[in-house]
Amino acid sequence: MKIKEGFVLKEIAGSTVAVPVGDNLVNLQLMLTLNESGAFLWQCLETGATEEELTEKLTAEYDVDDIIARQDVAEFIKVLKENHIIDEA
Repeated sequence: MKIKEGFVLKEIAGSTVAVPVGDNLVNLQLMLTLNESGAFLWQCLETGATEEELTEKLTAEYDVDDIIARQDVAEFIKVLKENHIIDEA
């Protein structure tokens, strides 16, 4: 999976926000505020990563067990898919 072109991470007022750019700019509803782990997963997806790889990276970076990491990654991916932000290729 990979973040589609047309989205970038920005620091706005102390928060990390995924912002649409280019053709996506017309739909500001696609703007997402990310917590620290969400921003970390986003960065992993910018270069492409599977759900399994995201889980491994999350457990390596943060003190979280595998079950919780899997649930968190699945929920994050679900939100990105619902907003058409990731390509599954």
